[in-house]
Amino acid sequence: MPILAVLAPHAPTSQRTPGELAPALVERARRGDADAFRALVLHHQKSVHALLYRLLVPSGRGALVEDCTQETFLRVYRALPDFQPQGSAKLSTWILTIATRLALNELRRPSLVVAVDELAALPVSSPLRADSLVERRALGQAIRDALGQLPPDQRAVLVLRELHGLEYAEIAGILDLELGTLKSRLARARAAMAARPPPALSPATATRSRSRFKALPAWASQCRAASTSSGLAGAGCSGARA
Repeated sequence: MPILAVLAPHAPTSQRTPGELAPALVERARRGDADAFRALVLHHQKSVHALLYRLLVPSGRGALVEDCTQETFLRVYRALPDFQPQGSAKLSTWILTIATRLALNELRRPSLVVAVDELAALPVSSPLRADSLVERRALGQAIRDALGQLPPDQRAVLVLRELHGLEYAEIAGILDLELGTLKSRLARARAAMAARPPPALSPATATRSRSRFKALPAWASQCRAASTSSGLAGAGCSGARA
């Protein structure tokens, strides 16, 4: 499963979805403490930004990522007093719910934006040779293209499961889906991603990939690195999920 293997590395990374904040700090934020809310935003902003990037950029809506990130936390601020810390949803899941639904609403709107190669425009700081960087960008583009071919509802399920590591029950709550419907969408998304052919890799890149990610196909490992440097696999990545 070429592209899918990139999205779901077999080994967890250091960029997983952040853990939960201390209950006392959350309670202070709920009561309107500005410093506590600032800490909440700092704790969750990378995960929210990464989720919105993964959902919006493949459809050519990258210009909306920053605005939607800000809008997400504005909605969090307004609704936080009503959040129940002892309820069934964790704060992190509740915040991702707001971000996901905001992104899906944007994706339902008719787009007047012409999709551009936003990944290629991102600055890359790396000691790798130029030809390796070109390959990484090509592979990052392959990921974006593959995600862009998925319907938004399938993309959301795949991203939340494979990249943000949420459990089925959490995703079902975020997207308001029955468990069977969720699993069906995930299976279709995985199948579509698995069917995507990988770009060609040079022998040198393949060798580096095998040494870095032995559990993955060589080209997919390098594509994982490309997605990390390009933002598709930023904060909130998780290990492979069933």
